[in-house]
Amino acid sequence: MNTYTVSSNDNKIISEDTVTYIAPTEIIIERDSLYDPLRVVTNKFGKNWFAFLEGGVHTFRGDFSKLGKFSGTLSPEYGIGVGKWFTPGVALKIQAIKSETRGYTSAEHSHYAYGDLMHTADGFPYYKMKTGWWDFSASAILNLTRLIYGYEGYGSKKRMNQFMFSGGIGVVHHTGYAHSYGSDNELSAHLELQYSRFFTRSKMISLDLKLRGMFYHSNHDGEYGQGDYVAQKIDYNVGLNLGLTFYLDKRHNNGWSQSTTKLYQRDYRQDKIYIVEEKQTPVQSKIEMGTLTFYVFYPNNYSGRNDAPQVPNSPVNAIDYLAGGIFTQNQFVNTSTITSRLLSGLSLANQPIEDLPTEPADKPFKIDFVPRGYEMQIDAPMSLSLLPQDMMNFRERTGFYYAPIYDGSHVWMYRVDNVALGQQLADQSNYNETQSFGLNSVKGLPLIKENMVIQSDDQLISFADMYAALNENTGFISGYTDSSTVERVKNILDNGVITMVQVQGFATSQDNSGTIEKALERNTALSQNRATTVIEWLRESNEKLSNAASQIYMLNEGLSNPIRNVTDSSTRGLNAKLNRFVKVRIHYMLK
Repeated sequence: MNTYTVSSNDNKIISEDTVTYIAPTEIIIERDSLYDPLRVVTNKFGKNWFAFLEGGVHTFRGDFSKLGKFSGTLSPEYGIGVGKWFTPGVALKIQAIKSETRGYTSAEHSHYAYGDLMHTADGFPYYKMKTGWWDFSASAILNLTRLIYGYEGYGSKKRMNQFMFSGGIGVVHHTGYAHSYGSDNELSAHLELQYSRFFTRSKMISLDLKLRGMFYHSNHDGEYGQGDYVAQKIDYNVGLNLGLTFYLDKRHNNGWSQSTTKLYQRDYRQDKIYIVEEKQTPVQSKIEMGTLTFYVFYPNNYSGRNDAPQVPNSPVNAIDYLAGGIFTQNQFVNTSTITSRLLSGLSLANQPIEDLPTEPADKPFKIDFVPRGYEMQIDAPMSLSLLPQDMMNFRERTGFYYAPIYDGSHVWMYRVDNVALGQQLADQSNYNETQSFGLNSVKGLPLIKENMVIQSDDQLISFADMYAALNENTGFISGYTDSSTVERVKNILDNGVITMVQVQGFATSQDNSGTIEKALERNTALSQNRATTVIEWLRESNEKLSNAASQIYMLNEGLSNPIRNVTDSSTRGLNAKLNRFVKVRIHYMLK
């Protein structure tokens, strides 16, 4: 009788004429929700503050605003304030506005009348009126764009135009009057629709256009109503302002930590144990118990969480990018403009770019004259030349210009997560991928065996082998696989039983965020996001892995520290590359 520990999801007899089983002991499993790229974690009170200033003009609509010319109801106003975003869609602001109210009032009732007595065409008497004031208010803000479409992520080129709505209450203090009567102090209500335009992906400054209404008691203009006259219930100013908002954090309202919780939080009370008994028959059937192990190596600051499969229908697939992507997987939008700037020696920064779709790596590539994939080929790194002639030669053969990712003084020459765009690397050369060791292909297995801890019974395969087994061992990927290994993996997936999939993500200790706490938080998130991307790829690429119960997937289970210490300042060297990876162990049973 042989005893094996296997997956809790597979509650069926493998073959009734060869084995029996005993029901497992009790276990409690808690499953957390899937990673949600739109979910964010609320930041501390000191984060996500902003300041703003504005100026504009409003018209006063009071009891007698129609008696004179419209221009006589216009007044300039100036405002300043601060606020804090509590989530990407909800904020609170406090504001001070300095302005005045101008309009018209009856000769008899107002305390704010001035100038000569005037009459309308039908003889009704009236005066001009004016009152200066300060308004101090607090308002809640709803970012309508993000509430409808979701949070775009830090450094994203999406949501460059945003609409917001705010509402709040305030206190008005009228100025310049010695008397103690009239509406010297009163309450106000504020409603505002704001359009904000950002001009850089960091979204540190926005140009704002605001349509605002300020509503008061009926005596804002000193009209209380006397005799047969009843004052209108509400006086109000409505106006249009132009302003600037300055986000005070380096990552301001886009600096939100995204969900990095484990996919499946497991709480085992006792292990499930199956007792498998081999019956004594003339020809005994054997069940092979084995483990496939492979590594997926990642570029610095890339996890794939901003790409498919994390975002459905995205034009860029993270795993396809690793297997056979090109450069940053971006192209310049305005081809003629780029040609002109290259010929003139002008900078290409701030020129619009867009994603290039990835291609499955099991197909022949039309663009086969430049290095493809990350760590697929030895001595063929992903980064391409930015020399004008090289870019123009590429365009002649493909019809488009490839594009790096510009972020101020940082020019990334390989794909990175949006959250990493503004990171200041230790050395300018780290933005360029200048070395490749073939770690994701079968050619890199000797280096992996030499540098990684592989369990003695595990069958080590390459990422390329696994990719080909889940797709086809043809086209580009076939040059970096072992065909017999691919066929063996396919046989296991087609005819075996997957009992457990262990996925562990790792990141290096390299970080320039300024604090140990922030570095640990950022790198831990990076490691978990890398593992999540691989899990989603496995589940989407194979029916058996997709239909397997969620409990067989173990994300960073038993991993106390996903950060691997790297003392080398280079992100391109072997030491750094060997420590940015996801390790996958697929346990199986095969008759």
